[in-house]
Amino acid sequence: MEVAKTRMIKKGKEQVVVIDGGNVSFADIIAVARDGVKVEISKNGRFVQRLEKTRAMLMKSIDEGVPVYGVNTGYGKSCGKRISRSVAMKNGANIFRFHGCGTGEPIGIEETRAAMLCRIICLARGYSGVSVALLQQMADFLNKGITPVVPCEGSVGASGDLTPMSYIGACLAGEREVFYQEERMPAAGALKKAGLKPYKYLPKEPLSMVNGTTTMSGIAAITVERASRILNAAIYATALSVHALKGNAHHYHPVISEAKPFPGQVFIAAKIARLLTAKVPYKQLEEGALETLQDPYSLRCAPQVAGVLYDALIWIKKWVELEANSSNDNPIFDPATGQVLMGGNFYGGYIGFAMDSLKAVLASVADMSDRQIMLMVTPQLNRGLPADLVLPMGEGPSPYHGFKAMSISSSALTAEALRGTMPASSFSRSTESHNQDKVSMGTIAARDAERICTLTERVLAIHLLAAAQACDIRGNIRVRPQLAQAVEKIRTISATLHEDRPLDREIEGLAAAIRYSDFFKV
Repeated sequence: MEVAKTRMIKKGKEQVVVIDGGNVSFADIIAVARDGVKVEISKNGRFVQRLEKTRAMLMKSIDEGVPVYGVNTGYGKSCGKRISRSVAMKNGANIFRFHGCGTGEPIGIEETRAAMLCRIICLARGYSGVSVALLQQMADFLNKGITPVVPCEGSVGASGDLTPMSYIGACLAGEREVFYQEERMPAAGALKKAGLKPYKYLPKEPLSMVNGTTTMSGIAAITVERASRILNAAIYATALSVHALKGNAHHYHPVISEAKPFPGQVFIAAKIARLLTAKVPYKQLEEGALETLQDPYSLRCAPQVAGVLYDALIWIKKWVELEANSSNDNPIFDPATGQVLMGGNFYGGYIGFAMDSLKAVLASVADMSDRQIMLMVTPQLNRGLPADLVLPMGEGPSPYHGFKAMSISSSALTAEALRGTMPASSFSRSTESHNQDKVSMGTIAARDAERICTLTERVLAIHLLAAAQACDIRGNIRVRPQLAQAVEKIRTISATLHEDRPLDREIEGLAAAIRYSDFFKV
């Protein structure tokens, strides 16, 4: 498989991602899903001919009575049933109806857009026997901002994301509900407003819409992007904590990582060391007591903790990109011979394992952050800071509680994240009359990882707020210019805490900044 490269080009003042059967980069998937970059289905002759060729192979197989799973046969355990040509030509959309049993809240708009793009990429590979018109309908949905409402529950990630993808497939035909122009409305109404017509499916196209790893891949792509931003925020939060706690800068000396050269450890240590660069000798900023020769592990071992996330993201991102660029349909056609090939590319094992792994390393970073918060609020451990980071009020005890409850919330969020690390892919369940007797649970793993992303963003938001408060109390942040800039950015969302106030909105505001802004780019 070729290395994925950008398919983004400029057309006038706009950028577009061109779909031509080649690989699409991870960055382009995020650009379409999150930033609304337009999608263009190529009119290149070779690309169109490849799709038309396998389309013709499909029709020839139907005409000759060759069994094509799910087209002129039943589905799953019912594949022994044979369907007449006349029924096969018009019965495919029924798969959307009986799979319309999803439950739970809708998948996020970004994740659904990523899933739709992944399905376009998959079908554009030219193995599925679908028409260019189907790809164009999905591209039109993306370009006009029509997003199907897709319930998050109901997929075991084995024969693909059958139930969630049935919602996308039905919406293309004007059924069910969509999000459009910031409203939830019937798909038919949104199509009419957008000037689109309901899609009329050709044989096999409904099956090709649902049979694959599309939903889990869309969720996974957005989650990986979020995880990389979480890593950046964790680096800043740790550097601020080191300063606030008068920690030892030499814990991040390059020779330590030279002696244990995992790329992630090297990267994290170098970034923390850079952020700790000061205008004065480090000894003036560090605690001199004998027992502070070494800082607690959550500070000292930050490169070894967060470095695991850095290194994991390298291979996880590659796996997600590879899955997104695969033909994960079934059946597919050999473009060289026309042979109908029935296999298991719809199985989500790779995404399942990748997301289960991501869950563990994200929760570990959340735990590291929570422990650093505990160091800052605990007077026996915080090297002279007031308990719970309550700003001094002059004589007498303060009536305020500062970050006492914030540390409790952080602990609760972290505990939930750690609990969620149980690998979903270990819980295979035999389904569909034991036809799907070994399933991936990849979609559940991806949803779990997404949830742990959200929890970790909130822990880090509390961590950054606490570290900024501690640095304000310490009063010498200006000697470290890069950290001073970070505190200034945090203060655009949350002012220094002088008196107790609700901080819930400020947590969410900073969590959103972690997810969407470049505040903490390293």
